[in-house]
Amino acid sequence: MSGPPSQSHDRYEAIFAEVEAPFAFVDLDAMWANAAAILARSGEKPVRVASKSVRCRALLEAILDRDPRFQGLMTYTLPETLWLAEHGFEDLLLAYPTADTGALGELALRSVASPEGAPIVMVDCVEHLDAIESVLGADAPPIRVCIELDAAWWALRGRLKVGAKRSPVHTVEQAVELAREIERRPQLKLDAVMAYEGQISGVGDRPPGRRLRGAAIRFMQRRSAAELARRRGETIAALREIADLQIVNGGGTGSLELTAAEEAVTEVTAGSGFYAPVLFDHYSRFSLAPAAGFALPVVRKPAPQIATALGGGYLASGPGDPGRLPAPWLPPGLRLDAEEGAGEVQTPLLGAAAAGLTVGDRVYLRHAKAGELCERFDALHLVEGEQIVDVVPTYRGEGQTFC
Repeated sequence: MSGPPSQSHDRYEAIFAEVEAPFAFVDLDAMWANAAAILARSGEKPVRVASKSVRCRALLEAILDRDPRFQGLMTYTLPETLWLAEHGFEDLLLAYPTADTGALGELALRSVASPEGAPIVMVDCVEHLDAIESVLGADAPPIRVCIELDAAWWALRGRLKVGAKRSPVHTVEQAVELAREIERRPQLKLDAVMAYEGQISGVGDRPPGRRLRGAAIRFMQRRSAAELARRRGETIAALREIADLQIVNGGGTGSLELTAAEEAVTEVTAGSGFYAPVLFDHYSRFSLAPAAGFALPVVRKPAPQIATALGGGYLASGPGDPGRLPAPWLPPGLRLDAEEGAGEVQTPLLGAAAAGLTVGDRVYLRHAKAGELCERFDALHLVEGEQIVDVVPTYRGEGQTFC
């Protein structure tokens, strides 16, 4: 199988010759190469697509239509979930709990119309169960729920938590206790379990210039993966004695081959891997092709060796460190200025290539993570071969900003 076309500055300049910067784009040749890699790493398990990372209805539809193993969406807010359902998306699993009683009321109405087709809601405590029940009428059909199992690794004999601070449900006993509580409530139905191992999936094990840190990350990930596989297997076995689980979801782009190998897991999730942001440049187990980027115009030359672009401060979520900044991509040989970084209204660019840029030229950058790029642009220019084949709205372009 041949790879995507060359991702060069000259190629993109020719493709976007008539497009005024700033703009965002997705290279479909690269995205479909990444999609094939995602399926290959997932073994035979279906792949649920994370809407948070794509944030474009047209591309979500295209991915789901690409291969039958792309099944369903993992959503990130309940209003987003209901909006997608209104537009015909099915098999929706909400990845995060909600306290939005108004949206829960809308979910209850949707469940009346389609009890088995309504979205599944995430829960991890009794308060979540109470909130759901508070909006249900006496004759309402059961709302389907998913328990999130904490996937973090407790190191140093339980004194250090490595992983995202998400669910309080960590042990088999805690999961069983919550499942029993759901079972006691006739208007709730336990259909799924999810565990997201962010310390494996979301952490590259090959940080640039830091070999010792990379070795430490790989050690942590091996230990964490082994512990989670054991605990997840035991938890699912216990929960199957209580409920007829339809879904056991796990993983993310960075851990697909590890999570898919677990017998207890019925499906895995991927989202960021379709766009392949800078985050995925630093993994040793796989490689992806950069598929999404944005172009900025050069508007200043404060010095011969500096080119200043308009805007660019499109930061990714997470801890406040340089790894959350967008990365200059094309032409090669550009870097951010350590004093200014990527700014709200301007981004100075340094490096050998900056001296060759003039006012009116364009530079191409990549976002540190995936979905948040679409919060900055209302459209994505879709590239295939040597041409723009479509321009499609992002969530923002459709007037939707789910937060």
